[in-house]
Amino acid sequence: MEANQTSKEEYIRKVLTAYCNTPGTTGTIRRQDRLLAASLHERGVPLIAVENALVLAAARRLRFVDSPPPATIRSLAYFSPVIDEVLSITVSQDYFHYLRHKIQRVTQTPKRTP
Repeated sequence: MEANQTSKEEYIRKVLTAYCNTPGTTGTIRRQDRLLAASLHERGVPLIAVENALVLAAARRLRFVDSPPPATIRSLAYFSPVIDEVLSITVSQDYFHYLRHKIQRVTQTPKRTP
């Protein structure tokens, strides 16, 4: 598996970097986040599955302009169920590329003021 091809330290760093860069998160890493990333490595969860789960969860949280923003995500653990979901489904990588593009477009669009 991919997790085994990357050193544990590198895997944890990449997971935490992806987490911090995910829209809607605080961008802060806590001890529990490091422990969860290490656990994902030990389970052999592919890095791409974690990254795809972060993208999927972020895309699900996108709101219309007039909707109040959802609460800030304060822990990597928020994504655990979505990581398990991504591991259990078969979806083309193109779908996750599409979601990344959609998130980028929405988060870079200036907000309209009334």
